Amino acid sequence: MAVKPVPDGYHTITPYFAVRDAAKQIDFLKKAFGAEVFEQMAMPDGTIMHAQVKVGDSIVMVGQANDPSHKPFPAMLYMYVPDADAVFRKAVEAGGKVVLEPTDQFYGDRSSAVEDPSGNQWWIATHKEDMSSEELMRRSSQRKK
Repeated sequence: MAVKPVPDGYHTITPYFAVRDAAKQIDFLKKAFGAEVFEQMAMPDGTIMHAQVKVGDSIVMVGQANDPSHKPFPAMLYMYVPDADAVFRKAVEAGGKVVLEPTDQFYGDRSSAVEDPSGNQWWIATHKEDMSSEELMRRSSQRKK
């Protein structure tokens, strides 16, 4: 049987977090978003070298950034969930710093945002309204500047 170019369970794009403390990042993902770890490799000193966790229907990779060639850097992700308010509250309880309180947006999403302990931003949204491109452009042009 031929090997699939995109493994089962993965999407074309998979977020990969390079962080100073992979264990702390994974703990946040578990507490905030119910992440499940399904693969984890340790370095000789016991710190997490690489892990793969599932958040909702998506796989997220986490790696320990611990040398000059592998530096930590923040990311920003937009995540759709059934209840943005509830997930936002859970993320804040898990240690997320508030970036944006839950707000109804002109583009039809109710969204909020938190920054995790590693400096990554998680934009948490529930899609509330479908609209045409024309309606989206109309609403965008009517926004207060």
